[in-house]
Amino acid sequence: MKKIEAIIKPFKLDDVKEALQEVGLQGITVTEAKGFGRQKGHTELYRGAEYVVDFLPKVKLEIVLDDGLVDRAIEAITNAARTGRIGDGKIFVTNVEEAVRIRTGETGTEAI
Repeated sequence: MKKIEAIIKPFKLDDVKEALQEVGLQGITVTEAKGFGRQKGHTELYRGAEYVVDFLPKVKLEIVLDDGLVDRAIEAITNAARTGRIGDGKIFVTNVEEAVRIRTGETGTEAI
């Protein structure tokens, strides 16, 4: 099993969710996040005063899935989240040693 963590622009969430559903993935966890990379921050004007916004709003997706679906899921996220501009996000893939469904006690891929 693998865990995909994807950091994307918030307005791309619906597109990514639909793309993942088309691949056949059902379970997804979404968290609001703030951060920056090469995109850095930007300057805004509020009541005549300029200030720097260092952390930009992002959305973090977490998906645990069978190894066989990883490539298709990454492709779906990449295609749906890409705008071609800086700050489109990142995808991280890590190994998951075990998963347990609390309600039934199922383990492994049956739990996801």
